[in-house]
Amino acid sequence: MDADAARLACDRLIARLAGSQPDHRQEQWRIGAPPVRHATSGFQTLLPHDPLPAAVLVGLTSRQGEPGILLTVRAAHLRRHAGQVSFPGGLVEPGDAGPVAAALREAQEEVGLAAQEAEVIGFLPDQLVLTGYCITPVVARIASDFQPRYDPIEVQDSFVLPWSVLLDDSSLRETMRSMAGRDVVARDIHYGKYLIWGATAGILLGLRDLVRE
Repeated sequence: MDADAARLACDRLIARLAGSQPDHRQEQWRIGAPPVRHATSGFQTLLPHDPLPAAVLVGLTSRQGEPGILLTVRAAHLRRHAGQVSFPGGLVEPGDAGPVAAALREAQEEVGLAAQEAEVIGFLPDQLVLTGYCITPVVARIASDFQPRYDPIEVQDSFVLPWSVLLDDSSLRETMRSMAGRDVVARDIHYGKYLIWGATAGILLGLRDLVRE
C-alpha cells in the first residue's frame, strides 16, 4: 500500500468515528478485535467480572508524509507488562472527568503530549483485558511534528506504526498463548524489531477492521 492509499484509509477511519461516544455496555466489549459475546463459553469463564475502568490514547499522526499510529514501549523495570508495546494510557482515576480526561492525562505524563495537542475524534469499543481492566480507546489526531518526551519511569521508547503495515496481511501472525491454563489463538502484529500483541494488538486490529469494512 502506498502513502496515498494509507492516507485514504486513515481519512475513512476518521469519518467513521467522527462524533462517536464511549459505549460501556457489556454486550459491546471486545477481547482482541472480536466481541466478547463471540468467545467460547470456556474462554468467557476467564474474563474479569468487575473490571477496572481504564483508557488509552490512540494517536493518529504521520511520519515523512505517511500516516500511522503512535505507540510506546513500556519501561523494562516495570512490575507489570514490562517492555511491551502499548498506547499511552492507564486507569481512570477518581479525579478524571471520564475516559478522555484519563487518556489525555496519561499521554501527558508518559510522552509529554499536552491536551491541546490532541484533537479527539471518537471512540472504539471497550477492550476487556484478562488482567482485570476494561479499556476505552480514545482516538485522537496528533500533529505530525509532535516529539515525545518520555517519562523514563514508564516509557523507554516510542514509534509510529505505519497504516500500510497495519493493513498488510503479511504483518499479522497467528500464535498460541496460554491463558489461565488454556491455549488460545491470538493475532500478533510484527513491525521491524517490534512485536505488538495483547490488548494493544486487539485495538489496532479493531481499527484495521473498521477501515476494511
